[in-house]
Amino acid sequence: MTTSLKAEVETQANDLIVSVLKPRYVKPPKQDDPSNYITDIHAKWFRNNFYFTATFACPDPNGWSPSFEWKFARLEPLGDGTFALYAMRYTGKEWVGVFDAQTVDECMKSIQDDPWFLLA
Repeated sequence: MTTSLKAEVETQANDLIVSVLKPRYVKPPKQDDPSNYITDIHAKWFRNNFYFTATFACPDPNGWSPSFEWKFARLEPLGDGTFALYAMRYTGKEWVGVFDAQTVDECMKSIQDDPWFLLA
C-alpha cells in the first residue's frame, strides 16, 4: 500500500468523522439515564487495517467500567487501491464482510449511510 493511499484514507476518514459521524452520534447524556452514550469517534491504522472506533461512556454506577471502545468498521486493503469493508457484529466477537473491492470514497459513503454501520 502506498503512503499516499494511506494518507487519503486518513484524510477522508477524519473528514467523515468531523462532518457527519460526530454530529450524528456524539450527543450530551440524557439526565437521569444510566444508558451508555458515545463521547468520541476516531479512526486509525493498526497493522495493515484501518479501524473506526467509538468511545462510549458508561454512567451506570454498577457498570464494569466507566468507558469502553467499540470498533465498528474496518477497511482491509486489497492491494489494488481498493478495500474490503467489514462491520463488527453486535456480539463484538467477529467481523462481517459487508462490501468488497470498494474505493476509499465508496467505503466512506458506506460507513456514512449503510445500516451495518449505525451506532445508535
